[in-house]
Amino acid sequence: MNEEALAKACAEKMWNDDNASQALGMILEEVRLGYTRMSMPVRDDMLNGHKIAHGGFIFTLADSTFAFACNTRNRLTVAQHCNVTFIAPGKAGDVLTAEAVERHRMERSGVYDVTVKNQNNELIAEFRGHSRTLKPQHFPDA
Repeated sequence: MNEEALAKACAEKMWNDDNASQALGMILEEVRLGYTRMSMPVRDDMLNGHKIAHGGFIFTLADSTFAFACNTRNRLTVAQHCNVTFIAPGKAGDVLTAEAVERHRMERSGVYDVTVKNQNNELIAEFRGHSRTLKPQHFPDA
């Protein structure tokens, strides 16, 4: 299995068990080695007291996208540290799209940037995630 096929297989395996992302209506749109794109509609039950998307849901979309990107190399990888900067509000009916890109990876550590935009390509949030790779593999025989 080549690297790209393995990356997609890892994502599919994770997606099958990712109840949280699925329950929020996320869609796994694209997976490549060190890269993932996901989208999520902003529903009324995701709005805060200001009638804008609760930051926790925006963070969760970015975090899920980050998780799929850092698991494309057949190693179980988890978040070690993450931060988010909210740029503009998400609104009810928006479809937010997050793109995660691997910036640096060495041994067991990685750095990933995630950009979240709405359907009008307007920047909603910037997220940076630091990952830590564990010993287990998604597919031990690959």
